[in-house]
Amino acid sequence: MPIKEDRLFRRIRKLTGRAIGDFNLIEAGDRIAVAVSGGKDSWTLLHILDSLRRRAPIRYELIAVNVDPGFPGYRTDIMEAHLREYGFTCHMQRTDCATIIKEKLRPGSSFCAFCARLRRGVLYSVASELGCNKLALGHHLDDFIETLLLNQFYVGTLGAMSPKLLADNGQHTVIRPMVYVEESDIVAFASANQLPRIPCGCPEETRTDQNRQRMKRLVSQLAQDIPGLRSSLIGALGNVQPRHLLDASLKDFGRVVTG
Repeated sequence: MPIKEDRLFRRIRKLTGRAIGDFNLIEAGDRIAVAVSGGKDSWTLLHILDSLRRRAPIRYELIAVNVDPGFPGYRTDIMEAHLREYGFTCHMQRTDCATIIKEKLRPGSSFCAFCARLRRGVLYSVASELGCNKLALGHHLDDFIETLLLNQFYVGTLGAMSPKLLADNGQHTVIRPMVYVEESDIVAFASANQLPRIPCGCPEETRTDQNRQRMKRLVSQLAQDIPGLRSSLIGALGNVQPRHLLDASLKDFGRVVTG
C-alpha cells in the first residue's frame, strides 16, 4: 500500500525538513543509517526522510538498520518484507543482546536502559561497517519534553536531548530529525498507513517506564489548559538564558544582573 501523502504527511515532512535546516542535520554526501525497530516512530522517520531525500537538492543515502536483540518472537521477517516492499536499502543485524542482558544485568538496574545501550553500541558498529557517517533516531518532540522534565524532577539537571550530537566514539553524528513533530501526529500517520507494529519480544515489554509515563500525563493535563505548552517547552530548549541559571561554572555567574 503506497504511503498517503496527505495533509498529515505533508505537515510531518515540513516539520522534519525545518529541523534538518535549523540544525544542519543532513549534508551533501551523507550516508545515513536509520535505526528501525519496528515501532511507529522509526517507521515514520524512515518514510519521511525518504520522501525528503527524493525531493532534496543535494544527494544523500539512507540505509535502514535493524538490530535484532535476540528475544524470542521478534518478527524480523515482517520488518524486512516491509522494507523490501518500499525499496529501502536495509541491513538486518542479529545479536545476542538477550543473553548478555540476562547474564550481566545488575540487580536494581534498568532492563530497558541496559538493552538500549547495547543496541546503540551495535548500531555504531554496523554504521561503521556500512560506511555511514550519521545515525538517525526516531525521537520526537514529546520525547525531548519528557526527557527535559525527567532530568529536572529526578536527576537535578537542566538538559534534554540534542537534535545533533557527536557520538562518544567521535566517529558518528547522531541526528534526531523529528524534534518538531508531536507524537500524536506520528500515531495518526502510522495508523493511517497501517505501518506494522513489531513488538521486540522483550520479557519486560509489558512494563513501562513509570516516571516517563508520569511526565507524559503531566504534559497532557497541562496542555488542556495551556494549548501552546508543547511549543513553548520545546522552544525553551533553544532559548537558554545562562546568566539567569545557578551553574557556578558559567562565565557570568556572580555578576549583578538587572532586569
